[in-house]
Amino acid sequence: MNEVTEVALPTVFMSEAFGTAVLVLLGCGVVANVVLPRTKGNGADWVLISFGWGFAVFAGVYVAHASGAHLNPAVTVGMLAADKGEYAPGVAITAASTVVYLVAQFVGGMVGALVCWLAYKKHFDEAGREGVPTIDVFSTGPEIRSYGWNFVTEVIATFVLVYVILVFGQTPSELGPLAVAVLVVAIGMSLGGPTGYAINPARDLSPRIVHALLPIRGKLTSNWSYAWVPVLGPLVGGALAGVAAAVIG
Repeated sequence: MNEVTEVALPTVFMSEAFGTAVLVLLGCGVVANVVLPRTKGNGADWVLISFGWGFAVFAGVYVAHASGAHLNPAVTVGMLAADKGEYAPGVAITAASTVVYLVAQFVGGMVGALVCWLAYKKHFDEAGREGVPTIDVFSTGPEIRSYGWNFVTEVIATFVLVYVILVFGQTPSELGPLAVAVLVVAIGMSLGGPTGYAINPARDLSPRIVHALLPIRGKLTSNWSYAWVPVLGPLVGGALAGVAAAVIG
């Protein structure tokens, strides 16, 4: 049996931060392509966004292989609740490693959102001239604002995400990152309609902070009144999924 080498926490940090940055860059990028004026993809539909986010996860998971590619505080919390012992091979679950994962994910999310803005800078300027809201590129928002039910939707969608990820290891599948990507596409197409399926606090809060800070012309609002839903909902859903995985297996 091959001995598992302990992974240093700085490596975990860089892996998670870089992977989450790639995830957010490509995910926010597909939304920017659809909603911002005068892009090649302007006016495309929800199917493109769902597949775009799925492929963004696919890329992010490969980039963050050294840390186990959580890329999402809800996944980290789910593994903690499931009492897995390790966050990834060679990464023990400790207070220090937990903080490293969470901080790296939020930092990576901010970097990815910033780079997305740079890539679409002229189109954000155009959106400002035309009065097109830009927060949708960065963060989620409900189609029908009802904080309690929006929260429930995020809990349910994240529960599905984290629980299925936790049980992937018990199946004979060799699909790896592709399986997670397909899962994210499925969630987007089925449960994403009410809230835009944040299912990841770092994917939502970090870009929202960047949107608030950036000098985006005519940016209107960063929708802070809703910001707690895509943070707390996924954390609760992830924790419940971890408990379920520990009990059910």
